[in-house]
Amino acid sequence: MTALIGPDDIPYLPRGVRLQGDRVRGIRVLQAPERALQLDQIGEAILSELDGARSLDRIVRDLAARYNAPVEQIGGDVRDFLTGLIERRMVFLKDAA
Repeated sequence: MTALIGPDDIPYLPRGVRLQGDRVRGIRVLQAPERALQLDQIGEAILSELDGARSLDRIVRDLAARYNAPVEQIGGDVRDFLTGLIERRMVFLKDAA
Protein backbone atom coordinates (compact mmCIF):
# COMPACT_ATOMS: atom_id res chain seq x y z
CA MET A 1 0.00 0.00 0.00
CA THR A 2 1.49 3.33 -1.05
CA ALA A 3 1.21 6.02 1.59
CA LEU A 4 -0.96 8.88 0.37
CA ILE A 5 -0.15 10.99 3.39
CA GLY A 6 2.99 12.90 4.27
CA PRO A 7 4.25 14.04 7.66
CA ASP A 8 3.07 17.64 7.15
CA ASP A 9 -0.40 16.73 5.88
CA ILE A 10 -3.33 17.38 8.20
CA PRO A 11 -5.86 14.52 8.20
CA TYR A 12 -9.48 15.21 9.06
CA LEU A 13 -12.91 13.61 8.87
CA PRO A 14 -14.87 15.22 6.02
CA ARG A 15 -18.44 16.40 6.27
CA GLY A 16 -20.78 13.45 6.69
CA VAL A 17 -18.15 11.17 8.25
CA ARG A 18 -18.08 10.78 12.02
CA LEU A 19 -17.08 8.58 14.91
CA GLN A 20 -20.09 7.18 16.66
CA GLY A 21 -20.77 4.71 19.42
CA ASP A 22 -23.01 1.73 18.78
CA ARG A 23 -24.64 1.32 22.18
CA VAL A 24 -26.32 -1.96 21.30
CA ARG A 25 -23.06 -3.70 20.34
CA GLY A 26 -20.84 -1.64 22.62
CA ILE A 27 -18.45 -0.70 19.80
CA ARG A 28 -17.25 2.43 18.03
CA VAL A 29 -17.85 2.86 14.33
CA LEU A 30 -16.73 5.27 11.66
CA GLN A 31 -19.89 6.24 9.79
CA ALA A 32 -20.05 7.69 6.31
CA PRO A 33 -22.95 7.98 3.89
CA GLU A 34 -24.16 4.45 3.10
CA ARG A 35 -21.24 2.74 4.85
CA ALA A 36 -19.77 2.09 8.25
CA LEU A 37 -16.53 0.66 9.54
CA GLN A 38 -16.25 -1.11 12.89
CA LEU A 39 -13.21 0.14 14.79
CA ASP A 40 -10.89 -1.62 17.16
CA GLN A 41 -9.18 0.27 19.99
CA ILE A 42 -6.23 1.23 17.79
CA GLY A 43 -8.42 2.63 15.02
CA GLU A 44 -10.47 4.56 17.54
CA ALA A 45 -7.32 5.98 19.17
CA ILE A 46 -6.00 7.16 15.79
CA LEU A 47 -9.27 8.67 14.57
CA SER A 48 -9.89 10.39 17.90
CA GLU A 49 -6.74 12.42 17.24
CA LEU A 50 -7.97 13.88 13.95
CA ASP A 51 -8.87 17.44 14.82
CA GLY A 52 -8.17 19.09 11.47
CA ALA A 53 -5.43 21.20 13.02
CA ARG A 54 -2.52 18.85 13.77
CA SER A 55 -0.22 17.31 11.19
CA LEU A 56 0.32 13.59 10.80
CA ASP A 57 3.77 14.00 12.35
CA ARG A 58 2.30 15.71 15.43
CA ILE A 59 -0.43 13.08 15.81
CA VAL A 60 2.13 10.27 15.58
CA ARG A 61 4.38 11.88 18.19
CA ASP A 62 1.41 12.42 20.53
CA LEU A 63 0.28 8.79 20.17
CA ALA A 64 3.84 7.49 20.65
CA ALA A 65 4.18 9.50 23.85
CA ARG A 66 0.77 8.43 25.14
CA TYR A 67 1.40 4.72 24.55
CA ASN A 68 5.15 4.80 25.25
CA ALA A 69 5.87 3.24 21.84
CA PRO A 70 8.53 3.88 19.18
CA VAL A 71 7.64 6.77 16.87
CA GLU A 72 8.71 4.76 13.80
CA GLN A 73 6.35 1.88 14.60
CA ILE A 74 3.42 4.13 15.47
CA GLY A 75 4.09 6.25 12.38
CA GLY A 76 3.95 3.28 10.03
CA ASP A 77 0.77 1.94 11.59
CA VAL A 78 -0.97 5.32 11.52
CA ARG A 79 0.07 6.04 7.92
CA ASP A 80 -1.13 2.62 6.72
CA PHE A 81 -4.45 2.93 8.56
CA LEU A 82 -5.14 6.45 7.32
CA THR A 83 -4.05 5.60 3.76
CA GLY A 84 -6.74 2.93 3.64
CA LEU A 85 -9.35 5.43 4.83
CA ILE A 86 -8.15 8.08 2.38
CA GLU A 87 -8.57 5.57 -0.45
CA ARG A 88 -12.14 4.92 0.78
CA ARG A 89 -12.73 8.69 0.99
CA MET A 90 -13.47 8.50 4.70
CA VAL A 91 -10.50 10.72 5.64
CA PHE A 92 -9.38 13.83 3.75
CA LEU A 93 -6.17 15.83 3.89
CA LYS A 94 -5.41 19.51 3.95
CA ASP A 95 -2.02 21.14 3.52
CA ALA A 96 -0.21 22.50 6.54
CA ALA A 97 0.23 25.87 4.80
